[in-house]
Amino acid sequence: MNNIKLTCAAALLIFLTQCSKIGNPVLYTPPATDTVYYDESDDDFANPERGFYYATETYVSNYEPLDAATMKTWRTLQQASDGNYKIYSTLVFRNIILDGFTNKDLTQDVLNNISADFNSAREAGMKLILRFCYTITANSGACPEGFICPAYGDAPKSIVLAHIAQLKSLLQDNADVIACMQMGFVGTWGENYYSDYFGDPSSNGSGKLSDENWSDKSEVLKALLDALPQSRMIQVRTPQMKQRYVYGVDAPTSSAALTETEAFSGSDIARIGFHNDCFLSSATDYGTYDDYGNSSTERGDAYSILHTYAAADGKYTVVGGETCDDTYSPENNCENSGKAQTEMANMHYSFLNSAYNNDVNNDWETEGCMDAIKKNLGYRFVLRDGVFPEAPVKAGMQLAFALDINNVGYASPYNERPLQVIMRNQSTKEEFTFDVNEDVRKWYTGNHSVNIKIITDNSMPAGDYDLLLNLPDAASSLANMPEYSIRFANDNVWEEATGYNKLNVTITIQ
Repeated sequence: MNNIKLTCAAALLIFLTQCSKIGNPVLYTPPATDTVYYDESDDDFANPERGFYYATETYVSNYEPLDAATMKTWRTLQQASDGNYKIYSTLVFRNIILDGFTNKDLTQDVLNNISADFNSAREAGMKLILRFCYTITANSGACPEGFICPAYGDAPKSIVLAHIAQLKSLLQDNADVIACMQMGFVGTWGENYYSDYFGDPSSNGSGKLSDENWSDKSEVLKALLDALPQSRMIQVRTPQMKQRYVYGVDAPTSSAALTETEAFSGSDIARIGFHNDCFLSSATDYGTYDDYGNSSTERGDAYSILHTYAAADGKYTVVGGETCDDTYSPENNCENSGKAQTEMANMHYSFLNSAYNNDVNNDWETEGCMDAIKKNLGYRFVLRDGVFPEAPVKAGMQLAFALDINNVGYASPYNERPLQVIMRNQSTKEEFTFDVNEDVRKWYTGNHSVNIKIITDNSMPAGDYDLLLNLPDAASSLANMPEYSIRFANDNVWEEATGYNKLNVTITIQ
């Protein structure tokens, strides 16, 4: 036993002696990096698919086409219609009134005129918020509502569905310049309320909606979702319309909101957003958050639960609308007397009407919060800092860097958009483009750490390269138009001619 202990001790001594000759292990030293800090810009400027929109409408019986030259001016700083404030705009609300077609198919002339509008928007670098309806006329009379009485003048379901079928190819072919579409078609103004055929929940009618009414509206919504590509969303007028479409005519107001797992999937539930056309106009926004009942239940107030539902759901969908009445004051004022900005942030607003109701909008300018609203509608991305490698990168090898990005806007982008890294040779100006696997629709309000890894091109000549980011439109028809690229809210970053955002760093390729 003692011999065994001595043998083991000798072996241990030999091992330790040999280890001391090898020396201490080499510690890993991370590659040197350089941190670049960016200055936030306080400027207001045009950015795609967000902000205040210009409202336009036309009767198909006397079609007044959109004018590309006029729309181009809307991208520059212009006085809002009847407003005491100025705006940059990239959006046009286009309400097309199908007057005279409540009992027949659309003509080819009508379809051609609509097609021309799409072409004009594309030429102008604008996108459309699209709505169709049959009447915008409120006929007053001896009825409970007084200012508007039946017959209202919309079309039956069979005609609506036939018209959607006729419009399908146009919508598919021109989805690139459709920011989103509103359900429309039903009721006066296309707001799905005062209707001759889909239920009349006003005091002129039953005061609620039946199971058949909900089913008929859902059939129209389904037809619209099928007519548009999966890349585009439909806005409905009330949160309950989405609930009753997704979960059925008996769906309770407690029905679940969209989740991040379901979001941006192209499914129906992921493609339905909201347009509130009476933002902060009454305690219920004039019925926006009402429970409209069904064949077995009565209409009732559901503000609290539906408002909470819309706030949660709207994080992942397109939300916008307009103000309609200034009597709900001070609630619709700027903070601190009101809650205008807080409500826009909570509900994730991407756009608002610049023409209606400017009794409300003008107050925001007078009270001092309009500048913030103009900048924060939708997304507003701010580069905070970036960490980049100091050492040269061999062509064909990985380039990795990290960015801190803050979205200070009320919402994230609602349409898919690529993120690209551009490497531009400082001597030859040759550009190399690399796609990054990153969904900018998930850059919600708040801070985001974005780690970017690309494999450089083997063919890249040795030299110094500028590093840039590009967030172009997803449509190939618009991808090379800088008007449709997202601009970061930083000083000395934007390249207007290219639509790129400079990261102000040099990368050396060996």
